[in-house]
Amino acid sequence: MSRREELADGLAQVRGRIERACAEAGRDTSEVTLVAVTKFFPASDVRLLADLGVTDVGENRHQEAEAKAAECADLDLRWHYIGGLQSNKAGAVARYAHVVESLDRTKLVGRLDRGAQERGRPVDVLLQVSLDPPGAEHRAGADPADLAALADAVVAAEHLRLRGLMAVAPLGEEPSAAFDRLAGVRSTFLDHHPSADVLSAGMSGDLEPAIAVGATHVRVGSAILGSRPLDR
Repeated sequence: MSRREELADGLAQVRGRIERACAEAGRDTSEVTLVAVTKFFPASDVRLLADLGVTDVGENRHQEAEAKAAECADLDLRWHYIGGLQSNKAGAVARYAHVVESLDRTKLVGRLDRGAQERGRPVDVLLQVSLDPPGAEHRAGADPADLAALADAVVAAEHLRLRGLMAVAPLGEEPSAAFDRLAGVRSTFLDHHPSADVLSAGMSGDLEPAIAVGATHVRVGSAILGSRPLDR
């Protein structure tokens, strides 16, 4: 089987899962965007995915993402940065990413804004919210109580557009329970920012419960591309 055939098969299976999850949730499949996460995979795979109809690509390591976006600059793709943001790299990320999904600290807002200004186009921003249970140490994401201040900072930034929320289900917990909490957080958030209705949640192993609570974007890597090259 060629690499193109492998990717086409993975895509077909994931798209089928999305269709079934949407049907069960009473949603239209057009409401859910698939973000193909290509971390550790070559730009040649990105080109094959684009040829297979993928429009949105996710990366979570700045150096790799920057190089891959440059190598695939001729393709009509939206690049999503989904990894942890470092203060000294935030501005650089904003120079190539169309969407930054992992903003979780107000001190990064100014750096992202300056990077977007240098690029000459606004950057869409999602606030990453932690779904860790109360009292647990947050691995990534803002505490839900801090979202209001973080959102206000993004709204005040001239070159950033607040688009919604992103979350990752915690390890060691049923994703459906975590995503139920996310639905509550999102409801409160939308009361104050009704136009910021993007919800990025769900990955290869838990996209169905994410779609059930309203995810508009799912971030899928291994179910499409297979095991990561470094894991083989």
